[in-house]
Amino acid sequence: MTIFEWIRNREIRGKVTFSVEELKQAFSEKSYETIQSELTRFAKKGYISSVYRGFYVVVPVQYQLKGIVPPVYYIDWLMRYVGKPYYLSLLSAAAMHGASHQAVMITQVTTVAPRIKYSSKNPDLNWNYRKQIPEELLMIKNTEAGVVRYSNPELTAVDLVQFADHVGGYQRASTVLAELVEAMDMGKMAAVVPYTTIATLQRLGYLLEYVLEEQEMADALFLILKEHGQWKSISLRNDRPKKEMARPNRWHVNGNVEIEIDDL
Repeated sequence: MTIFEWIRNREIRGKVTFSVEELKQAFSEKSYETIQSELTRFAKKGYISSVYRGFYVVVPVQYQLKGIVPPVYYIDWLMRYVGKPYYLSLLSAAAMHGASHQAVMITQVTTVAPRIKYSSKNPDLNWNYRKQIPEELLMIKNTEAGVVRYSNPELTAVDLVQFADHVGGYQRASTVLAELVEAMDMGKMAAVVPYTTIATLQRLGYLLEYVLEEQEMADALFLILKEHGQWKSISLRNDRPKKEMARPNRWHVNGNVEIEIDDL
C-alpha cells in the first residue's frame, strides 16, 4: 500500500484527518524525510492540507478549488489530537443558534490553558481560553465529517459579554445578543453562574434591560443575581472613564459607553 492509498482508505472509513506520527507507524520502513516529501507533494496538489503541526486534513472535493477547509470540518478531530476539551464559542456559536448577522470569517474556539501554538498555515482559527470547560452547557451537532461541540445559547450570551473584546466590543456583542435572545432560556441561566463572574452578569443584565429592552429576561437574571449577595459598582468598560451623571440602575453598572445596535 502506498501512502496515498493509506490516506484515501482512511477517508473512505470516515477518518478525514491524520498525523505524521500515524504515518510513521504505518510505514516504519520509510524515513521521516521520505514521508514528509510525499506529504508536501500531496499538499501542493490540493489533496491534503496541514492545519496544525504534524496534523493534516484530507481536503474534500468541494474545497479543493479554494484550497481551504473550514475548521468546523475538522475541529473535533484536531482537539482530540492535541488532547484538549473545547467548544465553538462567541460569534461562531452564535451563528450555530441563528444569530449570524455578525458572522465572521474565522472560527472561534474556546479551550483550556496552556495556550495552543497553532500553525501559521491555519489563520482561520481564533482561540479563547477558560480555566474549565463547562461540559454540561455544551451542545453537539453532526457535521459532514463527524461532530462539533458548541456553547448553548445561555453560555454563548455570557461569553459574548465576558469576552467582548474578542468580538469587537460591546457594540457588536449587543447586536449579536439582539438575535440570540430568541434562542435563550433564562431558566437555564443559573447553570452558567459558576463559570463566569458577577461583573459579567451585571453587564449582561444592563445590556438586556437598557440596550435590548428585554425586560422579562432582565428581571429573570436579576432574580438569579440576588442570590449572590452584594455586588460592586462597575463600569460597562473598565478602560474608559466613568460617565458623569450616569443613570443609576439596579445593576450598579456605569454606562460609560453609548451603544446602538445595528439594524438586523
